[in-house]
Formats: sequence, structure tokens, C-alpha cells
Amino acid sequence: MTQQKGVPMTISSSLNAGVAALKANANRLSTISDNIANSGTYGYKRVNTDFHSMVTTGQGGSYSAGGVRTTSQRLVDQRGSLVTTNNSTDLAVRGRGLLPVRPSSQLASGSNEMLLTTTGSFRPNEEGYLVTQSGLVLLGWRANSDGSIPTVARDTPAALEPVQLSVNQLAGSPTTKAKLRMNLPATATQAGASGDTQPLSIEYFDNLGKTETIDIELKPSVPTDGSSNEWTMILRDSASDGDIVGEYTLTFTDSRTAGGTLEKVAKVTGGDYDKDTGSVVVDVKGGPMEIDLGLIGDNEGITQLSDTFAPVSITRDGSAVGTLSSIQVDENGYVYAFYDTGISRRMFQIPLADVPNPNGLTALDSQTYAPSRESGNFFLWNAGEGPTGELVSFAREESTTDVSTELTSLIQTQRAYSSTATVIKTVDEMLQETTNIKR
Repeated sequence: MTQQKGVPMTISSSLNAGVAALKANANRLSTISDNIANSGTYGYKRVNTDFHSMVTTGQGGSYSAGGVRTTSQRLVDQRGSLVTTNNSTDLAVRGRGLLPVRPSSQLASGSNEMLLTTTGSFRPNEEGYLVTQSGLVLLGWRANSDGSIPTVARDTPAALEPVQLSVNQLAGSPTTKAKLRMNLPATATQAGASGDTQPLSIEYFDNLGKTETIDIELKPSVPTDGSSNEWTMILRDSASDGDIVGEYTLTFTDSRTAGGTLEKVAKVTGGDYDKDTGSVVVDVKGGPMEIDLGLIGDNEGITQLSDTFAPVSITRDGSAVGTLSSIQVDENGYVYAFYDTGISRRMFQIPLADVPNPNGLTALDSQTYAPSRESGNFFLWNAGEGPTGELVSFAREESTTDVSTELTSLIQTQRAYSSTATVIKTVDEMLQETTNIKR
């Protein structure tokens, strides 16, 4: 009688195992359906379903079916292929790391929430923020006025801010440095020379982007006998109504080894000559400006040779006011703005976030993820440094779904589901037979 009582109990456990198997295969079917549905979704990470057996202890030597359960995991650490695009702010990560983003709906609230994604097609909206069509704003660290990136905490998103670059943005930069290279005629400092002044101008940009000039007068010192090898250089600032901002005496050597190079620069007015840099600093109306004359004894500086006055090159920094024409992001995550004047300016740096367990990230809508206890704490790296890969522009990451593999899994799931249904039907028939014994 004890064995007969165990029969329906064993059959009942078979029924429960069959029901668990139906649920497990239904769960697997759900993940397969999601994977196939998102096979064309950029940045989608496929979900994998694993089966785990459940074991229960039988009584009296009978076996009790424990059934099966499933666990599903999104494989964030898998990487899809990169495809090229024609948009410079389409971004993807080649290797490990995720881009920091924030929902555009939180821009007005000033929230510090940070989500993560592996790829995105970012384009300027009406306010100049780089936003995806799903409403994700790219985050980065704003560069200083000189293009350097400030030192910030890397384990918090507090210093990150939405990347904003207005297409109507105007920019210019004042000139702070100039480099002067020329040859002065040696014959002009010989006895009997005419003593004519050689004029020269350096164009520069003031603090408002206007064009000004430093007008230079180069006057030779003509001796009564022999050669003086000496010139007086006077610098006048047009922004200061032609006032003298610097006056220097240039003396050149006639030695066999360094003939024609600077031997000495003596200040009359203006900033002192720095022998280490070969520069003088003069105060134009907008502020100090460093002018590079060349090092003592250097034949690549100002020279005095032969009988020809030849301005070799005049270079300076700064730029006129220009309109933003394009945006580019390099492999290190630096965001550059290019202007129609030909200059570029570093505006932001996009870091890459990394966590110890990417598959432990909490999956959210629009291929975004949030750090969790399972993923571990994040750290913001410079792209291409540490464990992170490079940031790739003009690119998107494809879905990691392999349709052929998913279809094969679909066939297997369908067969398993049908077989499980057969088990339940068989159990039902056996229970019916047990019921008929009483008749």
C-alpha cells in the first residue's frame, strides 16, 4: 500500500516538473524573441537564458522530479561589429568601456544622474546639446579656455555636464605670441650706407577679435668707419595710436663660426630679452604679447647676412572671430570645434566608464545601463587608457544578435516545449487511469 501511495505522488511531481519546464521554455522563448526583434538595433546586447535543474529528495526509495528553473543574463561585455556612418558625432567604443549619457528630460532639473551606453548617434538639438533620437544627452568634462581638461574626481559623475556646441557659436582668440624670422642686410651697417629704415608689420588679433598691427622700424647704425653690425628695432602698437611698446638694440656677430647671428639684444624700453627663450614681452593695448626673436648664436633666429632684407616668416597665435562649421571627436574622447577661419578649439573630453562586472549592470530602455551592486562601482577613464578601448567617431555598434543562432535555439525551444506538453498529457492520462482503478 505504501508503494501504491507513492505512485500518484511521483506522478504529481512529474506534472509539476512538466509545468516548470513549460515555464522555463516560455522564458527562453521570450529572450529569443527579444534578441531576434532587436537584431537590427544598434548597441543591443543579446540576452542568454540558462537552465538549472532542481533536485528534491524522494521517500521510500521513490524518485521525485524536482523540475527546472531558468536565469537570464544580458551579455553587456559582448561587442558587436562597428559600421561606418557619415556623421562625425556617431560614436562607438572599440573595446571595453561605456559612454556616459543622461536623459534630456533632466536637463532643466540639473540632475547628476548618469546612465551608460556603448554607442549612440548624437546630433545637436535646437539648444546645441548633442542628443540621440531617443533623448540621451552625451556627457563630458568641459575644457578650460586654453583647451586643457581640469582635474576632476573619476569615481563620481558630479563634474560631468551635457556636451553643448551651438552651430551658431562665434569664437575668436587674442594673439599672445608671435614669432619673427628675417634677415637684415649686413651691408646696411657699413660705413657709407644710406641708413634707410626697413619697415615691417606683425598683424595680431585683439581681445575682441579685431585686427591690429605691431609696426616695426628697423634702423641700421651706420658708423664712420668699418661695420657696426647693429640695428635699432622700434615696435609701435596700432591699437595704442602708434605708441612705442618696445625698443631694442640688436647686435650681430661677425665671428667665423657664428657670423650673422645675434650676439646681444639690449633693451631700451619694453620687456627684457630672455636668453633662455629668445623672446621679449611687450605690452600692447589688450595685454602682454611675447615676441620670439631667436636665441643668441642661433642661425634660425633673426640674422644679418649679405645685402638683402628678407622677412622669412612671421607667425602668431590667435584668430579672428569665426562661425562653428563642424564638430569632431578623436580616439581619446576630445571634442573639437572647427571654425570657418581655419582654427580648431578643444571643447570637451568624453570619458569612458568601466565597471568590474559589465554583465551585472541594470538594463534600461534605449540600450542604456545603470551601475548596480552586481556590476560594482564605476570609474571614468580617459579613452584608450587603462582597461578601456578607443572612442570611434563616424561609427555605430551593431546588435550582438546572431539571427541564425537564435533561430536554431528557437527550434530547440519549440521541440522542448512540445515534448514537455507531451509529458503533461501523459501524466494526465496516467492519473486518469489511477482514477479508473476505483471504479
